[in-house]
Amino acid sequence: MSENRVAIVTAAGKGMGEAIARELARADYRLSLMSVSGAAETLADELGAVGVTGSVTEPDDLERLVKVTLKQYGRLDAVVNNTGHPPKGPLLDLTDSDWRTGLDLLLLSVIRMARLVTPVLKAQGGGAIVNISTFAAFEPSAAFPISATLRAALGSFTKLYADIHASDGIRMNSVLPGFVDSFPVADEHLQQIPMGRYGTVSEIGRTVRFLLSADAGYITGQNLRVDGGISRGV
Repeated sequence: MSENRVAIVTAAGKGMGEAIARELARADYRLSLMSVSGAAETLADELGAVGVTGSVTEPDDLERLVKVTLKQYGRLDAVVNNTGHPPKGPLLDLTDSDWRTGLDLLLLSVIRMARLVTPVLKAQGGGAIVNISTFAAFEPSAAFPISATLRAALGSFTKLYADIHASDGIRMNSVLPGFVDSFPVADEHLQQIPMGRYGTVSEIGRTVRFLLSADAGYITGQNLRVDGGISRGV
């Protein structure tokens, strides 16, 4: 069996997830990719990876993804928890159902994945997990109320998990992208970004690759902004 590291990437069919998968493939990771649309299976065929169609909001799909990965490769070294986007709208117009959808999508998906993979990583002597969050987690934006609220909670979970499992050799960090080029460019957003441009999905991919690598071996429990300077806090 090849000693190349094995990584799971969710929501890998397009955008940041696809870019992360391509970057890890270039770094010789063996990959298991999942998306709800089926696009991850197409990308997996191209990259020589395992592809699964399923949703991060479904515990059975997450369990199936992990089981397929271990069956195919016999190990697991890294997980990238990427997701789609929750409902948006005026703060008090969002329904209980909208908030529950966001909870499953943005927070419980990461917690459920952690339950599944932690025993595996612990038995192997370590590993790394990266969660894809948003700059709005710590500078809440009324444009993304569910995302901002629940990803702030994800930041707390990231720190708690990292502290508890550091002695097991498992690192967890979150990447907080600003506006990236997988979305249409809007002038009002560009005017807020000191660098004057959107980030690229490939820049997010390279950041994730670094955080999963041994070069980031002393980095854990962090919420790393990759946002062109749009965040005002220090």
